[in-house]
Amino acid sequence: MVILVTGASGQLGQAIQFIATNYPDFEFIFASSQDLDITNQERVNHFFDTNKIDFCINAAAYTAVDKAESEIEKAEAINVVGPKNLAIACKKNNAKLIHISTDFVFDGASKKPYLETDLTNPLSVYGKTKLEGEQAVIDNIDEYFIIRTSWVYSQFGNNFMKTMLRLASERESLSIVSDQIGSPTNAVDLAKAIMQIVCHTERSRSSNIQYGIYNFSNEGIASWYDFAVEIFRINNVVIDVNPITTEAFPTPAKRPKYSLLDKSKIKNAFGIEIKTWQESLLQTI
Repeated sequence: MVILVTGASGQLGQAIQFIATNYPDFEFIFASSQDLDITNQERVNHFFDTNKIDFCINAAAYTAVDKAESEIEKAEAINVVGPKNLAIACKKNNAKLIHISTDFVFDGASKKPYLETDLTNPLSVYGKTKLEGEQAVIDNIDEYFIIRTSWVYSQFGNNFMKTMLRLASERESLSIVSDQIGSPTNAVDLAKAIMQIVCHTERSRSSNIQYGIYNFSNEGIASWYDFAVEIFRINNVVIDVNPITTEAFPTPAKRPKYSLLDKSKIKNAFGIEIKTWQESLLQTI
């Protein structure tokens, strides 16, 4: 079976490459934006015509949350048009699609972890384009999995963990937002969950495959302040960390104050066991 992974140079793309040798029965095609421009329907169609693809994992995304407020067209192209193009090509070529989305489709007004069926109400251009990308997938293919995730970090690419460690090497103290609540997600754990879905789908009869939207993040609750403190603790970094409010650190894009995701559906459907974010953070040392 051939698996196409778009966004191969991003965090999740690199995480899937990191674990790919654990799946010797699958052939992987890792495509960066230079290899495959998902915003170009003609190029996407040609790529699928040239390669026999059974599964597409769309790890490509515009994730610069604040820049998206001023780069709306670019965010829409990558987060909406790209998924639509992939969905159309997958359907035409009888390939299944896994598309990665985000907790930013919610407004953070909930007091309990979000279910896949809860009302969406994105606060930012990034969140809006990701939600529109979900709908583009739903409208154009039946055999899809949409995975909403949150606060992705890893040893790969640019992310909050790497930023904290870099800033700690440059400063004596840091002020970190403490009133935005969610759960960090190790990209390698997300990659493993995706491959578990692929394996489960490959083994199952068509009638037993539960397509649709799923949540995935590591277990547990954290603020960005909590996350930073734990990053410094396990890396033996000594630095003063001060909790601040969202209002004290204004950004161009609004972020949900609360974005915990309920993972019951993905655990029950695929038997996925999920580590706490603290356990998983230790993997990146």
